[in-house]
Amino acid sequence: MSALRIVRQLPRSTATIRSFSAVPQRMAGEGSNTQSDAFSKREKANEDYYVREEEKKKLEALKKRIADKEADLAKDRKDMEDLSGEKK
Repeated sequence: MSALRIVRQLPRSTATIRSFSAVPQRMAGEGSNTQSDAFSKREKANEDYYVREEEKKKLEALKKRIADKEADLAKDRKDMEDLSGEKK
């Protein structure tokens, strides 16, 4: 029963004490903003690097496919010339 009285009395005694400020405070100071900015820049640089590397791989694969198709086309043209030369 005495514990209930203490719990009931605490809100009355702390109700007059203001536990917060009316002025909004920033959660982080200037130093941590600089660290945050540096981290953001580093993270963006890493993401950009990854995207460039992936695009480079795709471009190399496309160039290889084009070279293979051009080789096939050259072979087909040679075969066509050989066949048309024999018929004449």
